[in-house]
Amino acid sequence: MKTKFFFLCFLLNIAAIFQLFAQQLEDKVYKDHIQSVRLFPAGETFDASLDAPVISIRALTPLVLLFDDLAFDPELYRARLIHCDANWQRSQLKDNDFLTTFNEFNIQDYEYSVNTRIPYIHYRFELPRVTKSGNYLIQVYRQSDESDVILSRRFMIYEEIFTVGASIVPPSQTANRQKSQQINVIVNYSAGEVTNPAGQIKVQMRQNQRWDNAKFLSKPTFMNESSKVLRYESFDGSNTFDAGNEFRFVDLRFIRANGVNVANMRVETDVIFADGDINKLRPETVYSQYLDLNGQYLIETMDRPGGNPETESEYMLMTFRLGVEQTSNPIYLLGSLTNWGKNPEAKMEWDPKMNVYTTSVLVKQGWYDYQYAYSVDGKFEPQHFEGSYFETENEYEVLVYFRNLGARYDQLVGYIYMQPNRRRL
Repeated sequence: MKTKFFFLCFLLNIAAIFQLFAQQLEDKVYKDHIQSVRLFPAGETFDASLDAPVISIRALTPLVLLFDDLAFDPELYRARLIHCDANWQRSQLKDNDFLTTFNEFNIQDYEYSVNTRIPYIHYRFELPRVTKSGNYLIQVYRQSDESDVILSRRFMIYEEIFTVGASIVPPSQTANRQKSQQINVIVNYSAGEVTNPAGQIKVQMRQNQRWDNAKFLSKPTFMNESSKVLRYESFDGSNTFDAGNEFRFVDLRFIRANGVNVANMRVETDVIFADGDINKLRPETVYSQYLDLNGQYLIETMDRPGGNPETESEYMLMTFRLGVEQTSNPIYLLGSLTNWGKNPEAKMEWDPKMNVYTTSVLVKQGWYDYQYAYSVDGKFEPQHFEGSYFETENEYEVLVYFRNLGARYDQLVGYIYMQPNRRRL
């Protein structure tokens, strides 16, 4: 009987370990008191936090993690890194394969908020250097309990081994030419030891730093083994994105006045409330160009010029309102502020008194981009609310992964960032 019991426990442990390794690791905040999480390459300009968390393995500037804890007293937080494969599952590498130090880092750089209605502690952590390229996840947890995770964020480290080129062109499918953008990719792998290009090389593309609609280009449309060149110029739409529209935005940099697209601001003793203008459907007319942040947000306050916006900006409860007829299809608020629809507050609720859809999100003072979308079969469809135009300015990334024969991980051997006609706020 004891033998059967121990055998059952062994099987359960093996199943738990298998589930851990098979789990797809993602961007997520696990605690409600953790807010304004951002991971980006350290930079001199005020908008550096808008950049994607991708750097070269030889980069001199590190990646920086910022987050706020809505608390009175600091907590002992620790961080660890997890190496992932191209599919964002835990790779077979051990910690000492990609780190020269022990994989546990104390987050000791923090500051208290200054005279804010909702007190918070602002944390900053520079990620350590790694020795292997590829996909990574940083997990932050409380004390020494690695199961008490408060947040996780993806980032990528690339090597410049393969030569990669990419361009945005009108879609091959004529019916989508006015609403879509096609990304053609060319990869020269002559610098690598590639025996099976179609099996060893993976190409992934993403739009506006989103993972929910990222695309894997599984099969090249043209392969030249003599010149070691792969071309991805599909005619079936597999490398085509909906162009969408420029993002809506709300200016929350002020608390004593209404910013752009803010209907009213109510400043109470211990909290601030903000209501956005009632948004409408954007008519299917001509494309209208204006500056946006491609779905990201920027922390900034105009109430205390010259100060530190990270510690002097107020938190407020911002209510977004959409004036459309009630529908059985769920409507979501999309953007980095809701983790592209994954946070619970992304789902909007019908307000029968005002006949609008609403949702309230706790946000820090700044500038926020957003859009509305239906959820259809697990995918977000914003075209009904926003329209889609080929002329829309988006940012794209192309990531090229390579698995060497006998290797235990996917190298990130090529990376391209594209933002033609860049128009950032």
